[in-house]
Amino acid sequence: MTLFLGIALAVCCALTTNLGFLYKHRGAREAAPVDFRRPFWSTRKLYSSRMFAIGMLVACGSWIFHIGAMALIPLSVVQMVLAGGIVLLAIMAERCYGAVVGGRQWAGLAMTALGLILLGLSLPPVHGAHSRYSVPGMIAFEVILVVIGTLLILGPRMGARREHHGVMLGAASGILFGVSDIGIKALTGLIGAHGPMGLLSPWLAFTVGASIVAFFASAKALQDGEAVPVIAVTSTAANVSGIVGGLVVFGDPFPTSTVGIVFQVLAFALVIVAAWLTPAPVRAVTGLGGGGVVAVAAAAA
Repeated sequence: MTLFLGIALAVCCALTTNLGFLYKHRGAREAAPVDFRRPFWSTRKLYSSRMFAIGMLVACGSWIFHIGAMALIPLSVVQMVLAGGIVLLAIMAERCYGAVVGGRQWAGLAMTALGLILLGLSLPPVHGAHSRYSVPGMIAFEVILVVIGTLLILGPRMGARREHHGVMLGAASGILFGVSDIGIKALTGLIGAHGPMGLLSPWLAFTVGASIVAFFASAKALQDGEAVPVIAVTSTAANVSGIVGGLVVFGDPFPTSTVGIVFQVLAFALVIVAAWLTPAPVRAVTGLGGGGVVAVAAAAA
């Protein structure tokens, strides 16, 4: 029952996360450009947009679902379920946001679904939430993620093409959200073992710091890039970071049989390829009569 409840919470998290992202995308486009040098001013301008504020409220609900899922089941399992959120993203973007999802994207959705089925078949029995970790391994893994995220944020200053900065910022925010998720996972174990005293861990400050930087990077990405590609790359970067962190840092279960290993490797490969296929370029333009948004596919399958 614990496994099923954890997976159900993760599914709710995936649904509300993408809904919140779509609201935040519209709201961020209405607000003044984010200035990393003026965080308080940027925050005030972002929240002055009603759509962005609604998106953040929905995101808070998804965060609660996420913490609940991580407290019950291994981190890698949570993140693999959230990877299926790409499927929800495409459906919600098409039905509720006016986006056009082509054959290439639906192929990606099918691959994601197949990957999740294979993952479910290959997972060994789960006992406990797997919150124990090696401190040196935790530090090394988190520092590597922070360095990668920082390099992506500084992309144009290091010679990257500025028109790709929206997607790069999305990837950076996803990686930093992954840093936060790993920190939260560690905190759930510490709180379970020591009660509220577990919050005195330095991982709390590290998690909060990563979340703040990820917040601004994500908002700027939504302003500079288009909804579907940016949201998809943000979710994928967070999911991959969390999955690898679960396996490397927390020792989440990995199959020992040959068939199980093949199934799980194939599942990871399918999800990664699907993440690449699904977010094809989508361009949002202002519609006539009422300022609605009409999404136009810039590249079809």
